[in-house]
Amino acid sequence: MSYRLSTQVKPLIWTESVIDKFSHSRMEIMVKAKGQFKKQSVAKSVEISVPVPSDADSSRFKTSMGSAKYMLEKNVIIWSIKSFLGGKEYLRRAHFGLPSVEKEEVEGRTPIGVKFEIPYFTVSGIQVRYMKIIEKSG
Repeated sequence: MSYRLSTQVKPLIWTESVIDKFSHSRMEIMVKAKGQFKKQSVAKSVEISVPVPSDADSSRFKTSMGSAKYMLEKNVIIWSIKSFLGGKEYLRRAHFGLPSVEKEEVEGRTPIGVKFEIPYFTVSGIQVRYMKIIEKSG
């Protein structure tokens, strides 16, 4: 089934990021993710991809849930969470070394990406309570 909604909907997983630069050789990227769906629902296979500077090195991660991995070839950190409970908030911190932090790369920065699945959930609230399948034979 495929459909469109004409109303604005809030993101099911809201992400916020804060970038702190220390001296001229290191930085910290803190990402907070919050499940904005019902507590009874669970998002599965959540992947949050956070862009990092292309010259970042010596990475260290700390997560409140799941695991994080630096994908050097794509210049992103992939934060993986197997089960993300509705109404919960999780935090991930990443520390990087940099050759130099002179100016901010505002123009070239790509957005944070979020992939996930919520079984038996529709944004519109449509529920299928009964389905009858009639198969014609012959």
